[in-house]
Formats: sequence, structure tokens, C-alpha cells
Amino acid sequence: MISDVPGIARVAAYYAEVWQTSTDVLSSETLHCIRHAGGATIGAFDGDELAGATTGLFCPDGSVYSMIAAARAGVGHPLKLAQRDWAAGLGAKSMRWTYDPLVSRNARFNLVKLGAVVTEYTVDFYGPMNDGVNEGDQSDRLTVQWDLTGSRESHESVPAGEVTSTAPDGEPLARTDGERIWCRVPRDIVQVRKESRDLARQWREAVRGVFVDAFERGYVATSMSRDGWYELERK
Repeated sequence: MISDVPGIARVAAYYAEVWQTSTDVLSSETLHCIRHAGGATIGAFDGDELAGATTGLFCPDGSVYSMIAAARAGVGHPLKLAQRDWAAGLGAKSMRWTYDPLVSRNARFNLVKLGAVVTEYTVDFYGPMNDGVNEGDQSDRLTVQWDLTGSRESHESVPAGEVTSTAPDGEPLARTDGERIWCRVPRDIVQVRKESRDLARQWREAVRGVFVDAFERGYVATSMSRDGWYELERK
């Protein structure tokens, strides 16, 4: 855990660098307040270089809310396990956080690698964002729930059944076999944003429509395939 003044300042600068912004994502002062209130910032290092960090705090129900996480390739999993061990060691039984539903690599990490489940879709969660990664896009977010008391195996299945909607690229966006729903997202939404803000907006609205409707009907997202298909099942 990182709790000293220089270390906290280093993490605040790291978050700003990852999100490509000259302003604080979480300021040093905020990170110190989180630590003082019983939360924690955990860092991963490659020698003296900061290779990843995550910050979490406790909720009134005894769970942990992971506010932010960033890491270079190969570091995210051990970093998240370290955060799990910290939380479980203090009695937490679950952890939750949010992420952009269009970022397929994060979806696969959360649902397949960790075995978490997506339980909620929130439209424009933060309102307008001005960082270099999200600027110009709406901040829709999925809420992930991670059970810290056991493990869940996430299986991958081939999308099947009727095509119910078409994606902005003209290919199927959603399928259903009557029980499960599959929804496709771009392989790299960050690149799509760079090439066409309008196309990124179309993807946002299309995926939003599938998820909002599915969650209203009692579905949760449980898996993500390597080629970008979410799988949703009834609770």
C-alpha cells in the first residue's frame, strides 16, 4: 500500500498520465483523504518504476468500491488480486467498480479473468469528461460485482439464434436464442474514437439500447468472448 506523501503524489501524477489530462483524475489531497478514511491505494512496481495503481474505499454495507485502476499489460491481474486480499483481510465480501461497456479488453478482464458479473448499466455516469481518453464521448458505465468469497468460472459460447439488431458497421449487433442475449462491441473503441467521433457515438447508442433493455428484463452480463461478444443471462 502507498501512504507516504511522495508516493501518493506519484500515483496522482500516474493517473493523470494514463488518462492523458493535465488536471487531476484523483488529486493527492483526495487520495490522502481516502487513505485516512480507511481506504487504500495499492501500487505495482517494476523496479523503481510505477507500473500500476488502484484505489478503493469501504462502503456502508461492508463492501469495497474500487474507484480507479490503471496498469500496464500483465500487471492488472496481480494488482487486482492484491486489492482483493486487502479488502478480504478487512472483512469485505464483495467489490464493485465501473468501466466503459465499449472497452472489450476491460470487459474480458473483469468477466473472464476475474469472474465478476455486470449488474447495472448507467447512462452518462459521470456527465461530460474532458480527459484525453474520453473527451467527446458520453460516459456510460457498467457496474461490476466481484464476489470475494469464492470463484466463478466464466464460459464462452458462440453467439446463436436470431439477429435482433444491426451494428453501425452493418454486421450483427445482438442475437438471442430466447434465453441468452449476445451483444457485440468494437474490438478497439479507442481507435474508433480517434478515427470518427460520430461512429463512436453510434456504437455507444446501439450498445446502450441492447443493455438497458436487457437489464430492465432481469439480465446480467457474465462473459465476453475474444472477438467482442458479451453474453447476458437471466439472474
